Amino acid sequence: MGAAEFALQQQQVNTLYTDHHGWLQGWLRYRLGSATDAADLAHDTFLRLITRPRSFASGGEARAYLRTIANGLCIDLWRHREIERAWLETLAAQPEAHAPSAEAQASVLQALHAIDAMLRGLPPKAARAFVLATACGMTHQEVARELGVSSRMVGHYITRAMLHCMQLEARHVALTGQPTA
Repeated sequence: MGAAEFALQQQQVNTLYTDHHGWLQGWLRYRLGSATDAADLAHDTFLRLITRPRSFASGGEARAYLRTIANGLCIDLWRHREIERAWLETLAAQPEAHAPSAEAQASVLQALHAIDAMLRGLPPKAARAFVLATACGMTHQEVARELGVSSRMVGHYITRAMLHCMQLEARHVALTGQPTA
């Protein structure tokens, strides 16, 4: 990308920000009920636009695109908080003597978010089959009955999920040089 093209893209993002930031933040505040969360997600929305610049034919097209990005970020925020809530409920149910350290709690929460991200990368039935078989300890036949598919299809789903896990791990190692915890 040449300097002139970069300057043009920067100007387009600046214009989009000036024209639509207040509207987007208001829309997010209404949707989330929190000015702080709205400010954070509006910021994140424009960061995504900076990393993947686009041109728009109209203000309405720009707003639709910004709303789509922001809506996805809202869903991610809600999912993230739901995982944290479930983890905190699990911790609260444990005797205090068995409570993990703050570092262990943070590690578990990080692992739960990674598992959630991995599962979201799979088709819903494959993700459900993987969870039922690995986390719930169900047999292939039990999973097949639960999902309304054959045992062979359950095997296919679990294989697909395991392959997906290995690919994510390989990508992580390639990026960081370290295996996931």
